[in-house]
Amino acid sequence: METVGEPPSATPDRSRWGRLHVLDWIAIGLAAVGVLSVLTGLLPRADAEVTVRRIIPILIFLGTVVVLAELTAVAGVFDALAARVAIAARGSYRALFWLCVAFASITTIALNLDTTAVLLTPVMIALARKLGVPPTPLAMTTVWLANTASLLLPVSNLTNILASNRIGLDPLPWAARMWWPQLVAIVITMLLLWWWYWRPARAGADPFVPPPAHVPPDRVLHRTALGACLLFVAGILAGVEIGLASGVAAAILVAGFALRARHSLRPALIPWRLLVFVTGLFLVVQTIGEHGLDHVMGTLIGGDPGTEGSLRAGAVGALFANVVNNLPAYVAGEAVIDPANHTQLFALLIGTNVGPLATPWASLATLIWYERCRAAGVAVPLGRFVATSAALAALATTATVATLLLAP
Repeated sequence: METVGEPPSATPDRSRWGRLHVLDWIAIGLAAVGVLSVLTGLLPRADAEVTVRRIIPILIFLGTVVVLAELTAVAGVFDALAARVAIAARGSYRALFWLCVAFASITTIALNLDTTAVLLTPVMIALARKLGVPPTPLAMTTVWLANTASLLLPVSNLTNILASNRIGLDPLPWAARMWWPQLVAIVITMLLLWWWYWRPARAGADPFVPPPAHVPPDRVLHRTALGACLLFVAGILAGVEIGLASGVAAAILVAGFALRARHSLRPALIPWRLLVFVTGLFLVVQTIGEHGLDHVMGTLIGGDPGTEGSLRAGAVGALFANVVNNLPAYVAGEAVIDPANHTQLFALLIGTNVGPLATPWASLATLIWYERCRAAGVAVPLGRFVATSAALAALATTATVATLLLAP
């Protein structure tokens, strides 16, 4: 059965072209199609250059933040945090569920969904291994809430940043408008997480024996990694450009490893598939947009400023996010909606934030989560991932858009 993630023993084989993972081939294929689009003139060279310049900050963020996460894991920071969460749960599996949900939700809301995927996924996996419980429920908690808990603040999602510029709302008015939709999205996610993933794994795991506090093998590297992560978080909270924040934090940690554990610095730390995938994705989507996608989006979303138009915007945003990716899906949808129609823009945003769960490439957070799971050797059956995530995306998007329309 195809899986999301794979055992560590399989990782070295992936360096052979004949044994590349299916997502490796998708990334390479997208990049090849994007380059061919430019070479054949389907995408004008000037437009391609504008697109590449636009995504350079995203590529810098993806490349540096994955290096930061990899080295932070080696330094034992995630193991230490996992032990603290397990100790706080005091042996209760239900308490562990609530703590993990709260941890993932708060991290996503206050920081960024990509930060949740990068920093929290290894914590959840380490926590499961410390307790001897299946890692899948904890891993799914991270990826689902990284997406569905990303509505409340402009900083919570890259699409929110684009939307806040379009809508023109400050963080407090934004939160006031999105409070109820955000709550509904989190509650639905919690219910499905418990029913489909946590409840079946509860047998034999409740109660559990809390582990002792983690003792890092190198305290200096541990403190350096922890400081780099805190600096990264502080930079995001202070409004520093996200690629700059992750780049500085990663550079500090790389310097620390160069001095104390040079053998841990290796080319495999660089997430080449993510970088190739994102570059190819934007080039291909722009090419399609110039040859009919924009017209299709306008037809599907329509110009109705009322309930029907908002429901259509949410549904189309979720659909296209799972087909191409939530960032280009939002940009394409935004282009055909009247800037004065805030409700329809918010509905589109819900579709591109809550909806991108059914495919591994639907959001950058899901892609990063996949990389983290794969690096840690955690396998999630792809069929189950797609089926349950698609059900959550459909239910949560519909309910959240309805809440947006009904909330005062």
